[in-house]
Amino acid sequence: MRILKLLFCLLPLLSSCREDEYVTYMTNEDTGVPIGESGFAGLYILNEGNMGANRCTLDFLDLSGNDSTIHYYRNIYAERNPGTVKELGDVGNDIGIYGSKLWMVVNCSNKVEVCEAATAKRIGQANIDNCRYLAFDNGFAYVSSYAGPVQVAENCSLGRVYKVDTLTLQKVDSVVVGYQPEEMAIVNGKLYVANSGGYRVPTYDNRVSVIDLETFRVVRDIEVDINMHRLQADRFGQIWVSTRGNYYDVKPALYCISNNEVAARLDLTVSAMTIVGDSLYYIGTAFNYAAGGYMKSFGIVDVKRCATVATDIFEASEIKSISLPYGIIVNPFDKSFYLMDAKNYVSSGELLHFDANGHFLWRVATGDIPSRGAFLRKDERGE
Repeated sequence: MRILKLLFCLLPLLSSCREDEYVTYMTNEDTGVPIGESGFAGLYILNEGNMGANRCTLDFLDLSGNDSTIHYYRNIYAERNPGTVKELGDVGNDIGIYGSKLWMVVNCSNKVEVCEAATAKRIGQANIDNCRYLAFDNGFAYVSSYAGPVQVAENCSLGRVYKVDTLTLQKVDSVVVGYQPEEMAIVNGKLYVANSGGYRVPTYDNRVSVIDLETFRVVRDIEVDINMHRLQADRFGQIWVSTRGNYYDVKPALYCISNNEVAARLDLTVSAMTIVGDSLYYIGTAFNYAAGGYMKSFGIVDVKRCATVATDIFEASEIKSISLPYGIIVNPFDKSFYLMDAKNYVSSGELLHFDANGHFLWRVATGDIPSRGAFLRKDERGE
């Protein structure tokens, strides 16, 4: 009986310890930076969180002007959705806004979480194994998927792209593509998918799958290079795809695909990129074994000329303070940069803001491993 009484006394303490370990409460940081005209109500930042730690979180940078200064809200999903078990889940991989909904791919939790874009309040989810990235078109969300467990194996399954109705959140179709498909882009009714083959090391995939959206079938494969990752389309209908090489003798590169053929190759390491206007903004990180640290690169590519036009675009003093550049976002309204620093992968990262000329403006702490972002328009917030 004494033992039972002791256990009952300890239960609140055990519950508190568990809560302290797994729950991260929302915090509001006033940056002290005056609100300027950004063209947007705010910016959602998705933090990956370390794999297996169930630490994917959602932050929000408030640019609405409701206060005289810019505020940064960390971990808003937990505060807006207190009844959701395990909060967002394990490893946030992609984020996007389509219509009135905010979509978040949570890779190892095998789901695409869907919320109201204006409030981040949960609507529901689509269950998709080992899901990776998003694309939207004509009332549907397209989700790339490894279609299998997180496991490096030569005999792993081919990947898939799932078609999800954005109203019902139900999967309505799927199509088999290459091994371990990553980012996607839509041009002229065709969905281009970068296949990495990362689970099949050293036998990587080297194909971009092209899906006809009307029939939802693969109509061709374009051979590019091994271990592809990022893929985006420019306003000229060209597809830009990055490759990671094999981390030994095959080097990373950036390719331009035009009319379903490789039109250009640039010797660049591209870990993250975004296209605004005629410019492709990129960051690159690669581990230098000789130096015992990461080599960092930043630049701009002119997509019209398929040529690099600028490197080292940020102030050198601030670049030295960035441990691991992990994501980049460019405001299409004023061309200012938001750079994400993953730090050491296990603690809070940082969001840094630069003006269009690369001059440092301010920085703020984020969740663990900030990687992707989505601007919220004022009309999407009802303003």
